Amino acid sequence: MIPSTTAPLSVTWPQTSYLADFGEKARPAPAFAAWIRVHLTYWWRHRRRLSIDRPQRFTEFVQRRKLVDRDPRIPQMIDKVAVKPFVAAMLGTDWVTPTLWSGEILPDQIPFPGPFVVKSRHGCNQYRVVRDASDDWNAVRAAAAAWMQRSYGLWLDEWGYRDVPRGILIEPFVGEGPALPVDYKLYVFHGRVEAIQVHVNRETCHQWVIFDRDWRGMSTDADRFNTQPPISLPLMIEGAESLGCEFAFVRVDFYDTGVIPRFGEMTFYPGSGLDPFDPPRLDELLGDHWRQISGTDRTMT
Repeated sequence: MIPSTTAPLSVTWPQTSYLADFGEKARPAPAFAAWIRVHLTYWWRHRRRLSIDRPQRFTEFVQRRKLVDRDPRIPQMIDKVAVKPFVAAMLGTDWVTPTLWSGEILPDQIPFPGPFVVKSRHGCNQYRVVRDASDDWNAVRAAAAAWMQRSYGLWLDEWGYRDVPRGILIEPFVGEGPALPVDYKLYVFHGRVEAIQVHVNRETCHQWVIFDRDWRGMSTDADRFNTQPPISLPLMIEGAESLGCEFAFVRVDFYDTGVIPRFGEMTFYPGSGLDPFDPPRLDELLGDHWRQISGTDRTMT
């Protein structure tokens, strides 16, 4: 259960900020150029034809979402600044990493003592860790300026990023010691966590593996991956299911910081649906979770 120090979980979305009325009839037909790009890119990465009308694999559902899903809530959930009030309202303020600064151009001088993290509000994998004053602040500013040059996601047709305002934010470093914390990415299908992707050694020898919600290995090399479930795993699962209950699929990321997990981000296009799974059957299994709704075989985005 959620600790009493935090606000109780809610299953009701704030109606003033998020639109819940959406469906297939409201989704425009994909542009032909985007349709071609998505199919060619999928073939290039997976060496197989893509089925948009009748997706079976998880990676196919991601491509379908790119082309037809225009849920107006997605951009706000992706926005690393705008999502924080939502997470705080749903889970409690203790789950949210505070924003130390946000804007479009980083200050000329390091604004805070390290360690802290500089990241874009509108993209993925755009971050720099500043550990102390000896780090090259000019290089960090140059990287941030490059992030601001264009919207993220257009080159892979990830529509949800299109309307996220470009911006930079600074957050306190999460974790103990110099290493980046373990990243737990929970795959939520129709309000239920079915898989947990664990990322370790992200700055040195990056590795990841997938477990199910009971911490049984799903990836081929899971048995060789000596990682124990975090103490806060039950809270992570409960929190992810609360945040993702309104979507057919969303990935919710957390860090284990002790008693209460720390929210990372919500992602609707993991790996842009281009990363292969090992074993390949896992792609089909996760696709089954996306497709299954209340025991039916109805396809949804």
